[in-house]
Amino acid sequence: MMWVAGNLPLPPVLHGPIDLPLMNIAPKSSFVLSHRHLLGIEGLSAAEITGLLDLGEEFVSLNRQVEKKTASLRGRTQINMFFENSTRTQASFELAGKRLGADVMNMSASSSSMNKGETLVDTAMTLNAMHPDILVVRHHASGAVELLASKLDCSVINAGDGTHEHPTQALLDALTIRRNKGRIEGLLVAICGDILHSRVARSNIILLNALGARVRVVAPTTLLPSGIERMGVEVARDMREGLNGADIVMMLRLQRERMNGSFVPSVSEYFHYWGLDEKKLAYAKPDALVMHPGPMNRGVEIDSIVADGAQSLIREQVEMGVAIRMAVLEALSRNLPNA
Repeated sequence: MMWVAGNLPLPPVLHGPIDLPLMNIAPKSSFVLSHRHLLGIEGLSAAEITGLLDLGEEFVSLNRQVEKKTASLRGRTQINMFFENSTRTQASFELAGKRLGADVMNMSASSSSMNKGETLVDTAMTLNAMHPDILVVRHHASGAVELLASKLDCSVINAGDGTHEHPTQALLDALTIRRNKGRIEGLLVAICGDILHSRVARSNIILLNALGARVRVVAPTTLLPSGIERMGVEVARDMREGLNGADIVMMLRLQRERMNGSFVPSVSEYFHYWGLDEKKLAYAKPDALVMHPGPMNRGVEIDSIVADGAQSLIREQVEMGVAIRMAVLEALSRNLPNA
């Protein structure tokens, strides 16, 4: 034992990170996703969505325990392939896979052979030769994930493709709403901002409609898709009208390339008319809750006072992201060979 002045023992030296042992604890839910892939919310039944939310709820509890790892994906290989930059989505999928015991490998577009001229189909063939069990993909082109899924033998999860869908974001948003409101059916959810380019909006609209919520999209005309009413939503072009009676106010990120020019006159003008601050939030119900998929542009689509305020669920959404992605990985893995 080493001693220092005063004869007080030094604390033991820790060599490297502590790795928790894998447990054989499994969630009680026996829900199995009937599809081999998760390419979008579209195509899922209300029962399947609810099954994923229930499974996610169990993982919320498991994740709050000291020993967080389970062994349900032990021996499985998960590849996260992101053709777009992402921090929270990629990190949460990585953490979700590791907590389930999977061998997780991250591949980024900057290190991909596609930068050297390889086609997406060639990339699919290369990945297939590695025999992964699950591939998590984010891509800037709508439909790219579906193309990969058609060429691969493994399960594929869409982590966001172009302006098409972002299914796990919609699922984590729904879990966050259900935990705080106790239900989704009958709630009025106002989705505000860049509806035109948002895969998050599209997935949320499909999911919320499937579970019986009222959905209202709120945006300037330049950021509304033509014929958006056909998706079963109410449309408002003014924040006062759009937030009136809302139970949930879901803000969307305005991407930098759209902050000036043909879509919005300027950042300051956008925030003045469409950014969520305390004054505009007062149009919603007194117990309305605020959400944002992140990353936030403070002072553009949302004010810091609101983002960090008592009505904000934004940090909780991050926690739900890990749990719901564990649920999706778990549900898909139960269909894998020798599972």
